[in-house]
Amino acid sequence: MNRRHFNYFSFGFLLPGSLLPLGAATAEEAADALIKRLSGEVLELIRADKAIQAGDVSRIIALVDTKVMPSVNFQRMTASAVGPAWRTATPEQQKRLQEEFKTLLVRTYAGALTQIVDQQIVIKPMRAAADDKEVIVRTEVRGQGDALQIDYRLEKISGEGAGWKIYNINVLGVWLVETYRSQFAQEINAKGLGGLITTLSERNKANAKKG
Repeated sequence: MNRRHFNYFSFGFLLPGSLLPLGAATAEEAADALIKRLSGEVLELIRADKAIQAGDVSRIIALVDTKVMPSVNFQRMTASAVGPAWRTATPEQQKRLQEEFKTLLVRTYAGALTQIVDQQIVIKPMRAAADDKEVIVRTEVRGQGDALQIDYRLEKISGEGAGWKIYNINVLGVWLVETYRSQFAQEINAKGLGGLITTLSERNKANAKKG
């Protein structure tokens, strides 16, 4: 993955966080309206937080946990990245995989947040039927240099936490889940599911030491 992809995956993964007051309902909000509102709100939050701009990982993790994760079906994202082996994983292994994958994403893309200066998110017209349960919201990140496309796959869920949830992100034609699926498949084929968890854990510990 080149640096251009690296930087803009961070925008895709970290920008659409939920900044709604507790108890606010999102089920009636359209998917494209959700992405537009949340992206704008999180950009504003990042610009106002000097610690995040300086790369403070603890602040970024707090942002992800409290603002981003409520808008993401992270179990589906992790399961898709792990592939068929997810179905054979124990509940404890699935929990560990989600934790380690989230930490990997946050630490991998945290540094790129320091480059957010004057970017703006433009939502493109969305083609979807009223009863669609899965949609793609296409956006452009505009600022310095050429505009770059970031697309979001969302699903509409019912019940607890009802509303639209992000489960994949596409930057410049590269889908995040598919990128990691190929990497994870190599680890699983070589070392098994337990080996993948160990590899992710060791990578996260090494990244933590680097700061």
